[in-house]
Amino acid sequence: MSTDIYLDYNGSAPLDPRVLEAMAPVLRASVGNASSVHRFGRAQAARVDLAREQVSRLVGAAATSHVIFTAGATEANNLALQGLVSDVSPECSRILVSAVEHASVMATADWLAQNGRAKVDIVPVTSDGCVDLAALDEMLGQDVLLVSVMAANSETGVINDLPAIGECVADSGAFFHSDATQIVGRLPFDMASAGVDAASISGHKICGPTGVGALVVTKAMSHQLRPLLLGGGHERGRRSGSLNVSGIVGFGAASEIAADEQSSEAIRVSGLRDALVSKLVHGLDGVSQNGSVSRRLPNTASVRFVGADGDAVMTNMESVAVSSGSACSAGALGPSPVLLAMGVDRAAAEESLRFSLGRFTTAGEIEEAADRTIRAVERVRFLNGSP
Repeated sequence: MSTDIYLDYNGSAPLDPRVLEAMAPVLRASVGNASSVHRFGRAQAARVDLAREQVSRLVGAAATSHVIFTAGATEANNLALQGLVSDVSPECSRILVSAVEHASVMATADWLAQNGRAKVDIVPVTSDGCVDLAALDEMLGQDVLLVSVMAANSETGVINDLPAIGECVADSGAFFHSDATQIVGRLPFDMASAGVDAASISGHKICGPTGVGALVVTKAMSHQLRPLLLGGGHERGRRSGSLNVSGIVGFGAASEIAADEQSSEAIRVSGLRDALVSKLVHGLDGVSQNGSVSRRLPNTASVRFVGADGDAVMTNMESVAVSSGSACSAGALGPSPVLLAMGVDRAAAEESLRFSLGRFTTAGEIEEAADRTIRAVERVRFLNGSP
């Protein structure tokens, strides 16, 4: 039986044993609500405070109080968009979102528009997958409340020029939100340098636990934000609900590890990714990459295999975990909306797969994964009668 090879880190990264070690004492013996004033509660609160510092460091937050813990980046994205428009009249709440945003941003923006809460306009992207800065500049105006542009795309790995976008947004007086889920922990990310007012991040993308994330905001954005969840007024009234202390501790530990190791890991993993693509290109005809290859995450490659449907290739691949799109769009019929927004035609989009590597990927796995992929593509082409 073939050994499993996991190359879907952009979907969810494996839990780092060091993170599990940090969480274990909390899971085994810790008790108390972090909001309680007795010593058990204070001990839990201290653990949360440490994690808040660790997360703050990872994204360059101005203060630990600007970290709002959530159940993940999806909730953080919802809070950023819905929470900002809740007290604003629809006439003053125009929102701009890029055409390649995560489903949790696109669906939230669509809900706001459908319910008359905001006017939503879609900012196009160029053929290489980056936000069209000229188009964005033309769309900005005094009626724009918020611009939401992801830092790096989960499917192509393409990185947007956040500082340039942030400068344009700031000049218009709007707030700037970025879904930074994919870039954080893989490359250095600093909110101030990027000009970002709110950043969404998630624990399980950086080898931390699933079910915990954060919206990190500036002071100005914090004052405008209204909670989605009401109750006990946790997180300074911005997100009610008893804190998931073990998850938050794990998130903090994962953030600290990522901050310390992201630069060296980027070099190592980008070398492995390039070796994988090189072997695919040399082993097969009709192989190309989607999106910019000069502005992308070090761990990601979106690869097209001409004449081989991506889903069919995955079915015929021996125990290699890859993806045909965003994990949060899994099960959706049709090709990737991200690739279509970039101008990739439907057939080419359906022939594309995403390979995303990470902390525990080895050179041996890359060699074997490339061999298995080549065999799968050849089989699908043969069955299709392709040369």
